[in-house]
Order: sequence, then C-alpha cells, then structure tokens
Amino acid sequence: MAVRDVVQAAAGVGGGGEYVEDVFSTYLYTGNSSTQTINNGIDLDGEGGLVWIKSRGAIDHRLVDSARTPFNTLSSNSSGAEAASGLSEVSSFNSNGFTVESSFGTNNSSYTYASWTFRKAPKFFDVVTWTGNSTARTIAHSLGSVPGMIIVKRTDSAANWAVYHRSLTSANHSLLLNLTGAQDETGYFANTTPTDTVFSISSNSVVNASGGTYVAYLFAHDAGGFGDDGEQNVISCGSYTGTGAVGNEVTLGFEPQWLLVKSSSLGENWWLVDVMRGMPVKDYTGAKGLRPNTNSAEATPFGLYPTATGFVLADGGGAINENNAKYIYIAIRRPMKTPESGTEVFAIDVLSSENFAVAGFPVDLSIDNGRTGASNFVNDRLRGSGVYMATNSTSSETTGGSRSFDDNTGVKHISFTGVNWMFRRAPSFMDVVAYTTTTGNFTVPHNLNVAPELMILKSRDNAFGWYVYHASRGPTKTLQLHTSGAELDFGGYWQSTSPDADNLYLSGQGGAYDYIAYLFATLPGVSKVGSYTGTGADLNVDCGFSAGARFVLIKRTDSTGDWYVWDSARGIVSGNDPYLLLNSTAAEVTSTDYIDPLASGFTVTSSAPAALNASGGSYIFLAIA
Repeated sequence: MAVRDVVQAAAGVGGGGEYVEDVFSTYLYTGNSSTQTINNGIDLDGEGGLVWIKSRGAIDHRLVDSARTPFNTLSSNSSGAEAASGLSEVSSFNSNGFTVESSFGTNNSSYTYASWTFRKAPKFFDVVTWTGNSTARTIAHSLGSVPGMIIVKRTDSAANWAVYHRSLTSANHSLLLNLTGAQDETGYFANTTPTDTVFSISSNSVVNASGGTYVAYLFAHDAGGFGDDGEQNVISCGSYTGTGAVGNEVTLGFEPQWLLVKSSSLGENWWLVDVMRGMPVKDYTGAKGLRPNTNSAEATPFGLYPTATGFVLADGGGAINENNAKYIYIAIRRPMKTPESGTEVFAIDVLSSENFAVAGFPVDLSIDNGRTGASNFVNDRLRGSGVYMATNSTSSETTGGSRSFDDNTGVKHISFTGVNWMFRRAPSFMDVVAYTTTTGNFTVPHNLNVAPELMILKSRDNAFGWYVYHASRGPTKTLQLHTSGAELDFGGYWQSTSPDADNLYLSGQGGAYDYIAYLFATLPGVSKVGSYTGTGADLNVDCGFSAGARFVLIKRTDSTGDWYVWDSARGIVSGNDPYLLLNSTAAEVTSTDYIDPLASGFTVTSSAPAALNASGGSYIFLAIA
C-alpha cells in the first residue's frame, strides 16, 4: 500500500485523506455531435454530485445533478423549470466522469465547452431536494460542516435562483444567481444562519411553495477535511472590498483554481473563472470569464489571477473591483496530491508538423525545441497561453506565440515540428511561482510543500538573465541557464539563504520587476535533483528510479559547460543518444554516446566530454523517471 493510501486509511471520516482532485474538476472539451465520455477522474456514479456545463459560445448553462430525476437540466441563467432532457444532453454519471450526448447545450460539434464537476463529499459539497409545504422549516443536509453558500432552485416551475452566502449582511439577505441585482432582504432563508446539519427556509414560494419541488447545492467554507493530514481547506466562501486600484489582493491560505465572484452591493454580473480556461498573472484583460446569469459567450473583461496564497484583482475597477463595493466569492483550491509516478507529471512528445503535443494531463510548464537549430521556448499556464521566453536568451517575454494550454491533456501548437517537454505542477515535484520584486530582500511563498532543490528564475519584463539555484551548490552560488559559464560565487539573488518548504528568500534588483520561477525537488521514484563528481570513466548515477530516467538535464558547475538535455522519446539507449542544449540554438546532435540507460537512473559514459565527465569535475542534474 502506498504511503498516501496509508495516510488516507488512517485519516478518519469527514473527508480526511481525500484531495481536491477527488471531488472537483474543470474539464474542457470540444463537441462532436455524438456520444462523448468525459473522463475527469471524479466518481459521480458511486458518490453523486453536480455537473455544470457551459458552451464557451452563446448557449445556456446546463446543470445536472444526482439528486433529481435522472439528468433533467436546469439553466443558471434562467428562472425556468427543469427540462426533462430524456438523457439527450447528459446521459450518465460514471465512476470517472460523465457522458454527454449529441445536443446543442452539451455536445455540438460547432462549440467548445467548459465543465465543472462537484462531487458530494463532507466538508466540500452536497446536493439535497425537498417538496415545499409553505411553512417555514429546516432542511437536513450531509455537508458535515456549516455551509458557506447555498443555492436553491425550484424545479417544477419557474422561480429565481435564491443564494445564501455567509458574507452577506445577514441571513435575511440573499442574491439571485440568474440576475445581476445586489443583495436584498428577501427572507428566503428565514433570517437563520445554517448549521452543520440543517439550513432554514421561509414559506416564500421561491424556496417552499406547497407541492413545489426544489434542489439545493451546498458549498462548505474553510472546513478542513482534505490532504494528507485531513486538515486542509479546499473550498472557501468569503468576501472582499473593492479598491478600484490594480493589485487588490485577497488571502485564502491556498492557491485557487476556480472562482465564482459577485458584487453583493452593486447590480453586476456573476463571474466564473478557472485556470484551465485561463487566469494569467498580471494580464489586466486576460481572465476568461463566463457569467452564470447570462448565456453570453466567454469574455475577457478584467484581470484576476491566482497567487500561492489567494488571488489578486488586476483590474482597476469594473465588474470585480469597484472602489468600496462589496463582493462575495467561492474559491476552490488547486490540485494537491503528491504524484507517485513520473508519468503523472512529466511527458515528452516528438511532433512532425502536428498541432497538439500529448501529455495525458493538464500541462503547467512547456519547453519545446525544433531540433534543427532553434530556441528553447518556455511557456507556462500561469503566464498564459501565447506568452513565451527562450532559455538561450535574456530577452523579456513575448506575447503572440502559438502555444496554448487550453486543454486538459496537452499543449496546442500550430503545425509544430520538434520535441515538447511537458510538466505538471505537483507537491514535492514541481511548482511555478510568479512574483514582483521589491527593493532589498523579500520572501515569496510557494506551493512545492518541500524545500526547492532547483530554482530557475527569469525576469518577464526585462532583459535580465536566467538565474539558477541548486541545493548541492548552496545559496552563495549562482548559475545562469542562458550561458555555458561556470557558477558565480554570488548569493545575492538568494539572500545567501536556502529556500524552505514555505518560502523563497530573494533580493530585488533595484525596482519592481515581474518574475517567473520554476521550482523542482527530489521526489522518490519520480524525480531527482542531484549532483555528481566526474571520473572520466563510465559513471552510474543512481536516482532511485525503478525503470530508468526519461529526462536528464546536466550542467558542469566548476568550469564552462553547456546545459545538456536528453530524453527517452528521442533516445536514451546503449548507443548514440540525441541531445539538445538549453543555452544554445544549436541543432540536435545525434552522433554521440554520452549517456546510457541505467535501471535506477542513468550512466554518464567514458566518451563524454569534460563538460559532462571530467575527472574531479563538479556537475548538477535534474532527472525524471
């Protein structure tokens, strides 16, 4: 039994030992006008829950849940009764997702779709139904904690979507999901704060008409119950006050992957954003929003982006940050599982004039090279699709590139030929952090959950170099990814202080510059950040892997030497092994045998040059199983 499974078994009830990946998914897909199974890893068949689907074009929202007549649909942008779809839109809830049929609303070949799946789970989400009796009363639920937000809809007849949120002025106030109005004292929830077992409804027909049928979706708030220790929050229902200024920051205690936001004091749209469609950092018009109260197409009217501990309103006003306006939100944490194999978080694809690099998972960091003499282009989900830099150049980032992260299974290209290395962020393996420098020393929080052993930093808005920290060299040494030079005896970038499991310790360069940082660590059986001393003879580098390394990056530190890269897709074999250089535009070299396969890692051969295996030479590496 894996260590993670042992922890899960011991964590107890109430969601302990589960992860946000087990209960929530954002999944993007393209309609095919036929039966299509969406495999998002969520057990809806056994546990039940809610699937919310929206075309990214101008089509109504579709909400289907496990508590009502099978697969009848509701539309959040409509007060109308549920539609008896007859299984024509969503036809099944499965053990790893759901199935959609050929329909305009969920699977038309002319449209792309976003889906959000909420699995029933204590301390995360619940679905309940009842029949009205026109008498104020309580409704039992199984959320296992006090709800932070409740959404109620009458299903047999037209009625507005009533919303309770813990941050509204009182339990007598509510919002309407299908309308833009500010909070109002409707009394739908009987002016009574819900408990961890019941919530209250009044006699109002919107929530309790005699003979009417109703459904409620309940969302937890900071209830813990998740992660290795069963104590981590994965959902927060909170509020903030707008400032009308760029940089309004909201602290959650975790990095969000999904947000639902609405002004409670102004008549504004509801906005739904997620990192799969895009919440790029410091892009003031980049967040791709959908509006639950309208069937309008996806829009990019504002900037909202995640941080390691919350989110920032980049927009200086408008729909989400008007000065002194009040806002409520639901925020859901980004994935939190520690991977158990390299294939969960790293993939290689070699393309020949193709438009998609296959990873099998959502890609957070992409590095690609055309192999015939080209730059090594770096793209990441946090900075957004079409934004890139080159590891062999000090140039600032460029927008307008063809790489896109708008997919759950890989990277989109436009007729690309070359190799694509793809990484997924995951605890103890790899993290990506965006930050802005200040003058002097400062700290940057991260979500690697362990101390980074390899840090690669680059200014996004200035022609500064790529600075590299490696744990084996310590915080008083610095390497530069864009050059072949030996390490610098300089720790000023790192405050001469090693990073820890929570923070990076960095120093500014005299101004406010935007940076991106890629962080790696050793995860047994998955990755190895290490070092070796050259021998000039065949040298076995034991990484603790069970089937050898699929990716190897090596750099000499005590003298000049390029940043060499090999991978198993192009060939790590007993003969010649093609390599590329991250610090150069040189074409791929295919006529050398500098490394060989090793079951537990890799072998540096005796024929390798001094840049890889000089007797007494000092080398660092990153290897991935």
